[in-house]
Amino acid sequence: MTIGLVFMGLVVLAVIVFAFMCVKTVPQGWNWTVERFGEFTRVLTPGLSFIIPVVHKVGARINMQESVLDIPQQQVITKDNAIVTVDAVAFYQIVDARAAAYEVRNLVQGITNLALTNIRNSMGSLALDDVLSKRNEINERLLSVIDHATNAWGVKVLRVELKDVIPPQDMVQAMARQMKAEREKRAQILEAEGFRAAEITRAEGAKQAQILSAEGRREAAFRDAEARERAAEAEAKATHVVASAIGSGGSQAINYFLGQKYVEALHAMGSSPNSKVFFLPVEATGLMGTLGGIAELAKEAQARANPVSSGGGMPPAPPQIGGPAGPAPSGPWSRS
Repeated sequence: MTIGLVFMGLVVLAVIVFAFMCVKTVPQGWNWTVERFGEFTRVLTPGLSFIIPVVHKVGARINMQESVLDIPQQQVITKDNAIVTVDAVAFYQIVDARAAAYEVRNLVQGITNLALTNIRNSMGSLALDDVLSKRNEINERLLSVIDHATNAWGVKVLRVELKDVIPPQDMVQAMARQMKAEREKRAQILEAEGFRAAEITRAEGAKQAQILSAEGRREAAFRDAEARERAAEAEAKATHVVASAIGSGGSQAINYFLGQKYVEALHAMGSSPNSKVFFLPVEATGLMGTLGGIAELAKEAQARANPVSSGGGMPPAPPQIGGPAGPAPSGPWSRS
């Protein structure tokens, strides 16, 4: 009886162990390969799966998430024989668990060596200036080559980025001097262009000022000529009126005209600040005679305007020059 119970207990225990060995739980983000006597049969995806113990066993546990791989630092000789230190980083994801498990012995080491080799090839074909200025182009080239080479391993390379490109110290100093010289050159060019623009603007301003000044002088000369023309016309008209008056027998008119000019000349001489004392070149009686002639003209004009009050309807008597009405003018304009 006791032996029978022990046997039954062993059988139950064996069944429990067998059931436990048949059930496999694959976590999220992982794939497991199943081998039957060492031969790949299938892939277990995340979740609960069953296998046959002893016949089947779990082969490789593959992480299907995106992974980051640091490419170690290395020295690269560029096309112009400059030695630079470069490191990089790659992002990849396994898309085929079977290939990743059985097509390459060491997947990470294979991707790393492949990246190091292609970095040397890509940067060795470029000059230092191109290496420093064309990093995106180098990254795209590395991505294309490495992704194509790892397709057989069930790997998809998502990105390859150069982290640091460090030139030699003496090269860094030379580049700093070159950058400084370039910036000084640009500053001098900009300063020269600013000076040139300022000079052009200043010359344009002087040109416009001279043009406006010339136009002003031309306009002033035109108006001055027009004013002289108007004055000459007025003088000619006045001379014509005087000549007509003389021709019609009005001798007092010429006396009035000459007397007015005589008074204007004396007024101009007296008002000059530089001539406080002057001598008249003619006799003073000439001026008095001229004033007498002007008075006679006024009387004659008044008699013509009012003939009754002045002479009882008789025509006014002609002016008598040098007669009993007063002393005859002794100037050059008086009659003898």
